[in-house]
Parts: sequence; structure tokens; C-alpha cells
Amino acid sequence: MNDAAIPYSGAAAGLPTRLRTRLDAIPWSALALVARIAVFVVFWRSGRVKLDDWAGTLTLFSDEYKVPLLPPQWAAVMAAGMELGGSVLVLVGLGTRLVILLLLGMVAVIQIFVYPEAWPTHIQWLAFMLPLLARGPGAISLDHLLWRGRSS
Repeated sequence: MNDAAIPYSGAAAGLPTRLRTRLDAIPWSALALVARIAVFVVFWRSGRVKLDDWAGTLTLFSDEYKVPLLPPQWAAVMAAGMELGGSVLVLVGLGTRLVILLLLGMVAVIQIFVYPEAWPTHIQWLAFMLPLLARGPGAISLDHLLWRGRSS
């Protein structure tokens, strides 16, 4: 007799339902905070690497990162600024949806023009950025403090 054929009995019978109920009760604010921390870590680290070796960063933007329409120096400054400034804004939950939208635009440029083979990494970033874009930063954020009590 295999284990799948043995019915649940007693306390174990309600375990999946109780577990699902508890998981369903996790507030969006807690999940959003984790997602915001993930965005912060990814982009803060990338921005810090750029600043730690600015000469190397400029060389990469000149020789390897072929960003269209922008001079390499501008692209490097914009990328570092978005990564460092944007990551902090997302972490504290200020202008979250706008900043996420801008970061998603940057990721799209990277995906299309710089590293088209990096989609496995970028899709992971999308997994924690798209819910923030769709649902916002949650109640544990400056956005919530600024917008509470105002009609949308």
C-alpha cells in the first residue's frame, strides 16, 4: 500500500487547511518589505561595484555596454545613480512604483542591448519587482505614511 492511499486522520487531517489559512493571513506589507529589501540588495550592490572602480566602469560602458543613444559617461552616471538612489528609495518605500518602473526600464535596456542571455537573472528580478509595481510598497513605507487618508 502506498502512502498516498492512506487517508489523513485526526489532527493531521486539517493541517493543510490550517497551514494555507496561516499563509493567506501574511499581510502584503510584510511580503512587500521583503521584496523591497531584495530590490535594494540587487541594485545597491551593483551601484557600489560601479563606484568602487569608476575607471573600470567607464571602460565597461565604453567598450562592452553598448547602450544606444547615450554617451558612455552619461550612461554610467545614470546607471550608478539609478542603482544607488533608486535602491534606497525602494527600501524606504518612497516613490516606490515610479522608481520600480524606472528600474524595470533599466533592466529592459540591459536585457535587450547589453546582456540578452541574462534573462534567467532578470526574470528573478521581475518576480520581486512586478508585485511592487502592481500592489505598491505596503503599509511599512514612507509612501503609505504620505498617502494615507488621501483618496486615490
